[in-house]
Amino acid sequence: MKLSKLSQLFLVSAIGLILAAGLTGCYIATIDYVFVATSGGSSSGTTGQIYTYAADAESGALRPVHAAISSGGNSPIAMAVDSTYADLYVANEASNTVIHFAIASDGTLSQKDSITTAEPPAAIIINQADSYLYVVTGTTSATLTEYSLSNGVIGSPVASETLSLPGYSSDTLVPTAVAVLPNNNAVYAAAYDSSAYSPGCPSCVTSNANPGWVFGFSVGSGGALSTLSQSPYEAGVKPSGLAPDPTNRFVYATDYASNQLIGYTIQGNYQLDFMVNGPFKTGNEPVAVIVDPRGLFIYVANALDSTVSAYSIALSTGTPSAAYSTTGTTSNQTDSEPVAIVIDPSLGRYVYTANHLADTVSGFRLNPNTGVLQSTIATPYPSGRGPSAIAAVPHGNYAVQTTAP
Repeated sequence: MKLSKLSQLFLVSAIGLILAAGLTGCYIATIDYVFVATSGGSSSGTTGQIYTYAADAESGALRPVHAAISSGGNSPIAMAVDSTYADLYVANEASNTVIHFAIASDGTLSQKDSITTAEPPAAIIINQADSYLYVVTGTTSATLTEYSLSNGVIGSPVASETLSLPGYSSDTLVPTAVAVLPNNNAVYAAAYDSSAYSPGCPSCVTSNANPGWVFGFSVGSGGALSTLSQSPYEAGVKPSGLAPDPTNRFVYATDYASNQLIGYTIQGNYQLDFMVNGPFKTGNEPVAVIVDPRGLFIYVANALDSTVSAYSIALSTGTPSAAYSTTGTTSNQTDSEPVAIVIDPSLGRYVYTANHLADTVSGFRLNPNTGVLQSTIATPYPSGRGPSAIAAVPHGNYAVQTTAP
């Protein structure tokens, strides 16, 4: 009998977990559940799917648990979990929907309520107070919408802001990312101006505006959004990912077109200022960025290189410096085209990427002292077709990592 590629990968993963258990001399203990959204299952013709994995506490290796379920729509593009890790939200780009799932203690997902957006969603995030869901939408226009949350249920829009450039109101902006500060007081949305940047269609360029931008808004009483001073802020050519640090002092943006990580310091009024010694080099086509729970390290997924770049953070300035491994490298190989990245919330010791072209998830062990990554056992782990988003929640009574730099 000839096994399919997916079956072979599952077999390799299973063997790896058996070896991991044997080497550690103990049973496999689940520390986190990892959720991966894909454009389909192992066969063609299926809608978006969510795969659930259990992460081993000793090795970080992933094993599939539960059957894959529908994402509630087509082409899932983003996922977010609340601060209690009881609710998961999935944005389906082709269906113009955001679906709410309840997360059981064993990682089982149950679909609850949903919303329909006027334009395709591009990114979503929930504030730490679990009171608002932020969604950026649009392909020919860009909008940031704030929805109320009550016990995980998505309510009506509380506020909405059109993302447009002063002096270039007719330009077309495409949203790419959204981030909210841990203190809940400001939200930032990234977008690029396709009227000024269109590499596949030079004749489509009709504007001389700077292409990349980050828009900032303060969050007031009742969720009221107010544009921050000097917003929007320049963000290279095509910002693709956004991540704040857990101390509310810094924000980082990846620039897909320029292969750079842009650092901002957050001022007293939540205005953003460039870090004076930035931007910082990444791999080719960085698409996603994340800061570890302690605020010590940054990890960037580079789609074209199929790598993760690791950086340590200077706590006084927020400046990232490349974290060199014992072999002198700063990049870590994933499977083909990582497009999303997550750090396990229980220990903050494992990093996972969703690899869009390879239909897999790559795993790494994070050195808590240096930030250097090392591949987990049996990585990569098979997923459905075209994984595009990834999220994780702690399992059971494991303590969640918090800021303690």
